[in-house]
Amino acid sequence: MLAKRILNHCHKFNSFVYKKVEFSTKDGKDILIVHIGPRRNGKRICSKCKKQCPGYDTLSARLFAFIPIWGIQVFFRYAPRRVNCSKCGIVVEHLPWAEGKSHLTNAFKLYLAEWAKHLSWNKVAKMFYVQWYHVYDAVEYVVKYGLAHRCLDGIKAIGIDEIQYRVGHKYLTLVYQIDSDCRRLLYIGKERTTKSLLRFFYRLGKTRSAAIEVICSDMWRPFIKVIRRKAPQAIHILDKFHIIKILNDVIDKTRRTEAQKMKNDGHEAILEKSRWCLLKNRDNQKESELAKLKTLLKYNLKSVKCMLLREAFQQLWEYSYLTWAKKFFRQWLSRARRTRIPEMRKAAKTLDKYQEQIFNWFRTTERYSNGIVEGFNNKAKLAMRKAYGFKAFNTIELALYHQLGDLPTPPSAHKFL
Repeated sequence: MLAKRILNHCHKFNSFVYKKVEFSTKDGKDILIVHIGPRRNGKRICSKCKKQCPGYDTLSARLFAFIPIWGIQVFFRYAPRRVNCSKCGIVVEHLPWAEGKSHLTNAFKLYLAEWAKHLSWNKVAKMFYVQWYHVYDAVEYVVKYGLAHRCLDGIKAIGIDEIQYRVGHKYLTLVYQIDSDCRRLLYIGKERTTKSLLRFFYRLGKTRSAAIEVICSDMWRPFIKVIRRKAPQAIHILDKFHIIKILNDVIDKTRRTEAQKMKNDGHEAILEKSRWCLLKNRDNQKESELAKLKTLLKYNLKSVKCMLLREAFQQLWEYSYLTWAKKFFRQWLSRARRTRIPEMRKAAKTLDKYQEQIFNWFRTTERYSNGIVEGFNNKAKLAMRKAYGFKAFNTIELALYHQLGDLPTPPSAHKFL
């Protein structure tokens, strides 16, 4: 089967024709060049207004990188024509296989962008003999199309969180859709401020914001402030994973303080290497950690008391009725306040302050939590790690939308993967 026949079957363009296919060399490597020419009765289209225009002149031939075949680079060779548009002036004609001045065909961009989801951008560039910025352009092309054509209607539940992307407390605000039938990244904001989250609601619009029923977040005050202002009708749930994290921080701080005091007083260092046996759930502990915990339970330690209070608090999520959950919560607060552990009493005060948002977890038929969001955050960190660390915000934004946005892709003749 001739190469021209395959191209005409899979990648045919109106007003253009494949003339011939020949071998050549480029940078010491064999390449395949596909010559393209205009049809005799083909229409010349303005690249700006996309209207038919009379011709003006012809430029020198250019090469456009196409999808490699059998490890051989493939290029389209075409001499672009200029048109005399009554509206736009003298401009280059519209080329259906490439955008603007790009030397990559749209099909090749789709191909590179698909590989960029699975490998680092540097690896993709080396595999297909292109530069890193070519992969960047491919991802940018796909993401811009996806953001322009995605549908934001019908969003009922969202999760809000932040991740650190650079040292020096450089954070990103991330908003995810966490509906059971659709889970994706909706928005990326620079920093974790009130303004960064406000931009999301401005882009979403008043009508869509009013349709949100459930919002999950942590206790970061700027987020809570914006949620009350922009989506007051939504049930705001404070994530149980962050609540447990508060109690784990109490355990860790108490353990460090107690271990240092025992060391200064000359007592046996029984808390040495005991961090994870106190912080981990029982089901996730190793045999050595369980043995260490069994030893610690023989002593009257503040760290162990904090751990037992955290384990007792976990029972809150097992209640089916809000009334019994509130009763248990009040009893647990009373126990925490009676302790002589400053960190635990401070944590109890914090949880008491946000108890209404905590109880909202019981007011929804589907028990939402930021566990989905934490899973997405792990994928986001993996995407940045695969790229060996993006430093520019625009690059990180493109990479995360590409990986997690579930965006529609530009139309193509067929799938290549």
